[in-house]
Amino acid sequence: MSKQVQVHGALFLVALIYGSNYSIAKEVMPTYVGPFGLIVIRVVSAAIFFGVFSRMVTKEKIVGRADNLRAIACGVTGVAINQLCFFAGLNLTAPINAALLMVIVQVVVLIFSAILLKERVGKRKVSGILIACTGALLLISNSQSEATTGNIWGDLLIILNASSFGMYLVLVKPLMQKYKAVTIVSRIFTVGAVLVVPFGFSQVLAPNYSAFPVSIWLAILFMVFAVTIIAYLLNTWALRFANPSLVGAYIYLQPVMAILIAVGVGKDVFTLEKALYALLIFAGVYLVSRTKQHAVTKEKIKERHV
Repeated sequence: MSKQVQVHGALFLVALIYGSNYSIAKEVMPTYVGPFGLIVIRVVSAAIFFGVFSRMVTKEKIVGRADNLRAIACGVTGVAINQLCFFAGLNLTAPINAALLMVIVQVVVLIFSAILLKERVGKRKVSGILIACTGALLLISNSQSEATTGNIWGDLLIILNASSFGMYLVLVKPLMQKYKAVTIVSRIFTVGAVLVVPFGFSQVLAPNYSAFPVSIWLAILFMVFAVTIIAYLLNTWALRFANPSLVGAYIYLQPVMAILIAVGVGKDVFTLEKALYALLIFAGVYLVSRTKQHAVTKEKIKERHV
């Protein structure tokens, strides 16, 4: 099997894993485990795994006050706020809404890059931002209708999640240039675990785990190992060989997979209105990502968490 085929296979599997997560997470919460409890299980498990993995493989440490403070900020934005808002939002809104709104992360990255890193924003990028935001606002406003499967508060939490993750991608770029990826991920998951435990500790203790059916245990294991660990490792490997345009193409595949899976398992309905709003969001993001921008947008946008 050629290296190119392996890269395509890895990126497709990552898109499939992330796309599946929207519907699988809805199966677990809130009936079996609350959204914040699910976050604690996932983040603490990831922190333990990457902590051990980092010490065994790299044995690298983040040094200096500035880098350590930046790593803490990355843990706050990239794990704590990101995960709390994502699962709380997904718990309220529909899988398709969440998947479509997450695509605007690239737009958020551009906005924060312009504000924090003084990156120049041209007319094409401004047009893309306006178009994508219009699609997102229409999708959110449509969630107020009783006939829709979405939820306005859930949609807003997903937007906050995307904004937090976008800020994380901008903040983490200087660290990625100095340290190995697993070193940074180990630190930010450790920080995130400390912050999310107070929010979800009671929800972790509440369920009667002995009464969980096998399907729910498999769903939880999927979110811990597939979404957080396997997807990260596959994505990290593939990004060594994939060019930015290829990575960008698979970013667009994630919501498509999420829509197909959600509709296929009966977790959501893909309406004509959602299709039109999706086209606006995709068109806007395409305009934003067409021109050369921050490398973090292309190289790190697929690392979720998710």
